Amino acid sequence: MMTIGRLTMRRGAGRRGGAGARRAAAAALCLFLASCAGAPVLDSFDLAPARPAPARPLRGQLRVVEPIAATALDGDQILVRSGPEQIATLAGARWAAPLPILIQTRLTQTFENAGLLRDVSRRTSTGADYELDVEIRKFELNAASSQAEVDLAVKIISATDGRTVAAQAFAASAPAAAASGREVSAALDGALSVVMTRIVAFVAGRI
Repeated sequence: MMTIGRLTMRRGAGRRGGAGARRAAAAALCLFLASCAGAPVLDSFDLAPARPAPARPLRGQLRVVEPIAATALDGDQILVRSGPEQIATLAGARWAAPLPILIQTRLTQTFENAGLLRDVSRRTSTGADYELDVEIRKFELNAASSQAEVDLAVKIISATDGRTVAAQAFAASAPAAAASGREVSAALDGALSVVMTRIVAFVAGRI
């Protein structure tokens, strides 16, 4: 059984006047504070860099830019898709850092693991010959298929004139054994590893 976070909002039946309104507001505040005090602690899950085969040195310095993402993917929540237009969050679980920063860090480390330590940076564009722009298009569990799905689009941009040297999208999926934070994060981590390995090979073949 899958447990996902859900927020329900309901319109009020109208304004209440006088002391009744104040009592209702006070009661609502007490319930809100009690709810906050009893909020469960979320388990944090990390992602790992991939370990691709060694790549030849790049012909220039590359900077991995912090990825862009839709609002739902721009935080630390683990997403679950239950329908074409239905997205929720996995209850009791979150990423160890905002997802764009986490992917930027792990992708940079993946380049380093391929022997490109001196050729890649994520800190500053100073001295970089190229920038790797990344868009997180999908990073979620598909509840219908129990598949973790990752889709990243990348562009190699010339830092000299802003020209797009090459662009490509990379997608991969992996089965999630259960709808728990541990299993879902592990499946997403596995799919991301495949995608990052392919990105390194793509960049190494064009710079």
